[in-house]
This record gives sequence, C-alpha cells and structure tokens, in this order.
Amino acid sequence: MHQLTIAELVKGLRNKDFSSVEVTQHYLDRIARLDKTYNSYITTTPALALAQASAADKRLAAGNAPALCGVPIAHKDIFCTIGVRTSCASKMLDNFIAPYNATIVENYLDSGVVMLGKTNMDEFAMGSSNETSYYGPVKNPWATDCVPGGSSGGSAAAVAAHLAPAATASDTGGSIRQPAAHCGLTGIKPTYGRVSRWGMIAFASSLDQAGILSRTAEDAAILLNDMASYDTKDSTSVDREVPDYTATLNDSLKGLRIGVPKEYFGEGLNPQTAAHVEAAIKVYESLGATIHSISLPHTNLSVPAYYVIAPAECSANLSRMDGVRYGHRCENPKDLNDLYMRSRSEGFGDEVKRRILVGAYALSAGYYDAYYSKAQKVRRLIKQDFVDAFQSVDVILGPTSPSPAFQFGSKSKDPVAMYLEDIYTIATNLAGLPGLSIPCGFVDSKPVGLQLIGNFFAEAQLLNAAHQFQQATNFHQQTAPGIE
Repeated sequence: MHQLTIAELVKGLRNKDFSSVEVTQHYLDRIARLDKTYNSYITTTPALALAQASAADKRLAAGNAPALCGVPIAHKDIFCTIGVRTSCASKMLDNFIAPYNATIVENYLDSGVVMLGKTNMDEFAMGSSNETSYYGPVKNPWATDCVPGGSSGGSAAAVAAHLAPAATASDTGGSIRQPAAHCGLTGIKPTYGRVSRWGMIAFASSLDQAGILSRTAEDAAILLNDMASYDTKDSTSVDREVPDYTATLNDSLKGLRIGVPKEYFGEGLNPQTAAHVEAAIKVYESLGATIHSISLPHTNLSVPAYYVIAPAECSANLSRMDGVRYGHRCENPKDLNDLYMRSRSEGFGDEVKRRILVGAYALSAGYYDAYYSKAQKVRRLIKQDFVDAFQSVDVILGPTSPSPAFQFGSKSKDPVAMYLEDIYTIATNLAGLPGLSIPCGFVDSKPVGLQLIGNFFAEAQLLNAAHQFQQATNFHQQTAPGIE
C-alpha cells in the first residue's frame, strides 16, 4: 500500500479495496520499523491516528465522506496540533503541547484526513539542510550520508522513504521546494495569503507560507483543494475563491509561454544540473509550450535582502519565547534578566541565535534605515522584476537548487555557503508568488529539481504544467534505493 499515490489511495478507499485503518496501520508499522534510519519524525501518534482512521471508515461507509477522508498524512512539526507536542524541532518548545489546531490541520480534520505524526525540521524552520534540529539531523533516503534539504527535511524524507504518502510543509525561502528537489518529490509553495498561517509557528511572517510535499503534481492538487481557504483568524489570508486544482490538470500546454531567466544559469550552477533543466525545457517544447529568454535583473540581491528581512522578523517573532509563559524555562533563575538570558541561551540552537542577533542588529536604532528599510526597498524591486516578466510569459522555469543534495557537515560551518543553497527560491517568497519543484533527472544517483514559478494565484496553472511534464516523464516514479 505504501507504493500508492494519494489519488490511488482515494480511489482504493472509495472502492473498499482496503480500509483507512488498514492503510494507517501499514504506515505506522513502517515508521516504527524504518524511521530509525532516517529520523524523519519527531512524534508519532498511533492511537490518535487509528482512532481518526476508524472514524473515517464510518464516514466512508455512510457514503457522504469528503474526497480525502481516510487518507493518512504527516504534519511538519511547525503546525499546532491540539493535545500533541508541537516543538518546531527546538529545545525551547520540547515540552509545548498546543492548545489548538492550526487552520490547515483543522481543514484536513474536517475532511477526514488521518495524522500519522509530526515530522522533523530545521529548528524554527531556520536552515537549508535539516542539520539544526534539536532532535538530530534527518537523512536523505536517496543517500543517507547527504542532507534531505531544509527546513522541511523531515516531511520530504518521510514521503521519499514511503513513511507517509504526503506531508504538510512550510516555505519561507525555499523550505518546501529545496527538500522536494533533494528528495525527488513534488513540492508546492502557494501564493502568500492563499493558505492560512494561523497556528503555524512564525519565523518570518511576511514570507512564511504553508504548502505540500507529495510524490506527484496530481496528489499536490488534491491536497491543496482542502488546504487552501480564507481564514478570518489570519490577517494576511486572502478572501478569494479556491478553485478545484484537479480540474485543469489535463489541459494542453499548447501556447504556454515559459520564461527562462538568464540569471538562473550563471556561475554557481552545477553543470549537470543545468543539463537536466535544459532537457526539461525540451520536454516542454515537445508538449507545445514556447520558450522565451527573460531577465530578472535583481536576482543577485535576493539572498542579501532576505537575510536582513527574515532575521529581523524572526527576532521579533521569537521574542515571545522568554521562559515565562510557555516553553523551556531555566532552573533556579536569580532574577528576571537571568530567567530571560539563560532560558533563551539554553533553549535556542546556534543558527536561531545567529539570526536573532542579525535581526535585532538590523532593527536597532541607527541601523534600521541602513539595513531593514533598504532591504524592503530591494524587495520591491525584486517583486517588480517578476511583475514585468509576467507581462510576456505565463510561467518561469529554472533550477530549484544549484546542485543535488550535499553531504552532512560540508556547509554547516559556512553559513554563507548554506544560505546560497536557496538562491533560486528566495525571490519567490520575497515577491509572494507561488512556486513548485518537480524532479527532472539525477546527478550521481541523486535527484535534481526543476522549479516552476507562477503569477499570483496561478497554482492551477503551475500544477497543470507540472502534471503534464510528469505524464511525459517518469522521474517522479523513481524510488530511492533500498526502500522496501
């Protein structure tokens, strides 16, 4: 059963080929037996999952169940789940039991989706390799000596190792698309405001967006139908009708205008990765799309702008974690200052501390205008590059990551090298656009990701383009070596 896609599970549950309890138990057994190799889960919820599966089977038997009823998935441990630990992979929240559900968790519960557990991640979603987790690094199922990407590495590894058919994830600067690329998956980051952020522990509020990691674009479309919604509890949620993302999957790509930015094919891009992306362009041409060279002239400024804006917002968001109201509290504090200092020093890891310090400095008196204000102005220029490009093209195509998955420790001592892993994905978050990654080849037996970027609220068009590519290729059907 673990070889089945979400679409196949939906069909099988409807046809009574198997029950939700059977599917859920199958995945729970696999997690218990195999996840010690990958460390993809922080928390598993077997009793809760089986209770949800039993309730889903009753809804299915009654004949009025929603499409996803009975399908098990995993949630990234950044989404609050009532009564279940929500740690954000940090010692700071190791003892935090969420008192409410994130909106996307609630949406899936309403649809009868079963929660298998909470997946590992970079601490507070800060990282590109899943090496900053308090619970240890996640291993890439394609090469266990390599990173799975971050920050949603646990979600990606769980799906790639067939320990979940799909998983929720979050993307602040590439944290869905980059793990999707490194683990051979489909990963979509919707338009900012398309999916509620309520109950998603904040890293950088103007950049964070929830999304999906799955094996196919069809599965992502099915899952996005229930994930996306307007939410009055989220002030950044956009009140816009949610289309049926599966309805246009099979539309022809004839006449689709694909833009290829010259800035995405320069220095730093692995030549073999570039060759696979260029081969993917040929596939799109064979499907009827037209290819156009475009320029995104401020691409080189996306990383420096991001690493001022994101840490600034992170320093503000994480100030609430002070050892007073919830989370880690130091023992026997001498006074209030000691409580704050030791609770935060003990509770946060090195990368989180680094970003808090950078962000606090950028927001400090005398430096706000020099750094944060200027970075926001650059952000507007980056967004305008995309607005201008979409006057003449429908979709933008390029590599997701400069190279395939890298070995553990090879970049963890060099923060700048690690930050450059997201050079092709960060601009999409700064502009608030939807982005998607799909596998397009292999280098040294490790997957290569192809990134598609769409105009605002053009998720359906991106999923259509991804699905048609997957109908013409079989990269998404490949399984990591050694997977049972």
